[in-house]
Amino acid sequence: MSYPGYGAPPGGFGGGYGGAPGAPVMGGFPGQPQDPLYSYFAAVAGQDGQISADELQTCLTQSNISGAYKPFNLETCRLMIGMLDRDFSHTMGFNEFKELWSVLNAWKQHFMSIDRDQSGTVDPQEMHQAVASMGYRLSPQAMNGIIKRYSTHGKISFDDYVACCIKLRTLTDLFRKRDQAGQGVATFQYDDFIQCVMST
Repeated sequence: MSYPGYGAPPGGFGGGYGGAPGAPVMGGFPGQPQDPLYSYFAAVAGQDGQISADELQTCLTQSNISGAYKPFNLETCRLMIGMLDRDFSHTMGFNEFKELWSVLNAWKQHFMSIDRDQSGTVDPQEMHQAVASMGYRLSPQAMNGIIKRYSTHGKISFDDYVACCIKLRTLTDLFRKRDQAGQGVATFQYDDFIQCVMST
């Protein structure tokens, strides 16, 4: 059986992220209420209005976005910033934070829907279904690689699920940019390949 292409529409899960880049911050206009997410962001942002991976981890933990699941580890927070780091600053501004908040909520709802036994983890079969439902067409060998990379004792936590989703989305976007014909085939120079893989 062949596994052509790479699936998942541009923009990732749920039709893309919410919030337009460049939208006004903190309500933006006189008389408008401040965005409720801004208080989480402002509590950790520096004078430059940006947050680092450490600050993002603090922010997400304080906001309790992970709910009953364990807080996000630092490496997952680095991946989150890298996914939205359009200016390559290795930090995140408020508009990017709002985009991240939207996608994290979508991923959380998706994770909860596949965690049928409410254990807080998903098994390899559930993870395979989750990846397929996001539109990725992967071979059994590729899925086995994902399971080995993101599972602990055969179970995948929400934190690892998010890390996997970020990697799939980012690597697919990088591949798609180099697959000009949309055939599921791309040519990489070695240095370009290393940059793509190491930056995600």
